[in-house]
Amino acid sequence: MIPLLALSILALALVMERIVFWAQVTQKQDQVIQEALSLYQRSTRAAFQKLEQHGNLPMARIFLAALELDQPTPEEFRLALESAAQAEIPLLKRFSTVFDTVISVSPLLGLLGTVLGLIQSFASLRIGDLASTETAAVTSGIGEALVSTAAGLVVAIATLLFANMFRGLYQRQIALIQEYGGQMELLYRRRYERGGMSYAPTQRT
Repeated sequence: MIPLLALSILALALVMERIVFWAQVTQKQDQVIQEALSLYQRSTRAAFQKLEQHGNLPMARIFLAALELDQPTPEEFRLALESAAQAEIPLLKRFSTVFDTVISVSPLLGLLGTVLGLIQSFASLRIGDLASTETAAVTSGIGEALVSTAAGLVVAIATLLFANMFRGLYQRQIALIQEYGGQMELLYRRRYERGGMSYAPTQRT
């Protein structure tokens, strides 16, 4: 039960961190990126400044990585977007391995606790005591041993629900990165073909 308690506390802390992260992303990012795309059609500098104000958002960092290039070709611009997107994936999938570990290990720890409890209970039971009051104590011990299995399953199921939710948010985020990245690439390609200049700041603020 002690390892299970430690795993449950760990899972709870990581779940709270991911909830805060995804709440921030889902509430702000779509509006910020749409405004940045709209601004980019009129002024690259305005779009850059808008994105820089929200540099804590994954899509903003991806766009900034491409906009910081000094007059890139469309191919270079696309590669910058793709490279920045790849760099954001570990952050979006953060703690997924830990969640998978908790989901796998918790039921096994619970089962181990139950098995050890059953071994201890039956070891204290003697054939001649089957009708004695010690039988009630053994039955009670078996019930207590089963609690660890139930606890392990509760920890695993709760973690699994949140992990699946975060996995769904990650997949949606990947789809949005592809969608918005394609829109930004198209806008840049049109500007490049018209001979427009790309704004590349000399330094970040």
